[in-house]
Amino acid sequence: MSDDAREPALTRRRLIVTGSAAAATGVAGCAGDIIGGSAGGAADASDPTADSAREDTGGGDDASAVDDENDTLDAWTASLAPAGDVTFESVPERIAAYDLLSADLAVAYGHADAITSLGFDTAVGGETLSAYYERLDGVDPDWEGLTQLNTGETGVNVDAELLYELDSDLHLIDPALVTSFEGWTREEVEAIGETVGPWIGNNYSRRHGEPPAAWDDEYAYYTVWEVAARVSTVFRAEARYEALAAVYENLLATIEADLPPAEDRPTVAMALLIDGTFYPTAANAPGYATAHVRPFGVEDAFAGEAVSFETTYDYEAMLAFDPDVFLHPYGLASHYSVPDVREMLADHPVGSEITAVDGGRVYASGVPMQGPIVTLFQTEMTAKQLFPDRFGEWPDYAGGPYPEIPEGERLFDRNRVAEVVRGDV
Repeated sequence: MSDDAREPALTRRRLIVTGSAAAATGVAGCAGDIIGGSAGGAADASDPTADSAREDTGGGDDASAVDDENDTLDAWTASLAPAGDVTFESVPERIAAYDLLSADLAVAYGHADAITSLGFDTAVGGETLSAYYERLDGVDPDWEGLTQLNTGETGVNVDAELLYELDSDLHLIDPALVTSFEGWTREEVEAIGETVGPWIGNNYSRRHGEPPAAWDDEYAYYTVWEVAARVSTVFRAEARYEALAAVYENLLATIEADLPPAEDRPTVAMALLIDGTFYPTAANAPGYATAHVRPFGVEDAFAGEAVSFETTYDYEAMLAFDPDVFLHPYGLASHYSVPDVREMLADHPVGSEITAVDGGRVYASGVPMQGPIVTLFQTEMTAKQLFPDRFGEWPDYAGGPYPEIPEGERLFDRNRVAEVVRGDV
């Protein structure tokens, strides 16, 4: 594509990139009263029990600029590391999203129709999100026709030309993540931000991972609710954010009021089972990947282990860990059939001896890239899986949408969430 073909994107847009990425690091803890910690890592690494379970909620900055003479919105600025300050003169109408967190944010703030892409299998990704939205009246995004950004079969392959062709007003994607893809440089990322649409996103808060070296000085770690607060400013949706955060606060209060003493809580293993190998996740690790588990202050079966993306265990090791509960990520309307996982475990001579397997406590768990809506459902789901005697039984899930929970056993108000997404705040 020639430079001439790219030029209209710059002159057409009413989005302006200003400030510096470093500025976002400086204000990382200023998204209001972040309960239980601040951005930059401290919140996610805090003790997950008692009050520190509330670390995932934060208030949003009011970064709007208002014309005092006619009280109309002028330019406003959103800030999220590593992109830094991004100034807008209009709400984006075309949004390139890469992960389910970004898509969930766009849906939460009433802009599902603006999404142009997802990173991986768009049918599966859309189906996963819709599995949760099924329980929200009037929230039914259309995922047909989205472009899949990653075309790699064994790795990640995102073509820069594809992003030019999508011509999105906003890339709701971590620019640091993109520079980790083969063939990408920071200069190429910045060129797209200047001529197509700006970037704003934060991927490495998922597990407090190490960003590419080029972004070290500009990175900060956030909770899912801190990301949600800052992104709400992009869409002038601060009121929607506050309303969703209030629902989450009520959910946490419900959970905290009925948690048993720490010594009566189960040991939990989070792991994928693929071809006889277990790929673990530390249940109490910092990052929004485990935001739906940390509030329960359970004992991690892998405590003391140096768990990373490269860690694997066999059946004998899992029996040695012997968790009371086994949570299988990506188990809800995704790539993995947890009923099949249960069967494999039960049929294995060693796997069948694991306490969680023998006791029938192998459950479908959620996705790590969770935005505010998905976090609400996944936290409720985890409460019922870990403490059925206190929060109600988790239904026998064999696939499809998030199970229908009887109204009296729901831990948060679906109707309120649906109202917020529809704009009734």
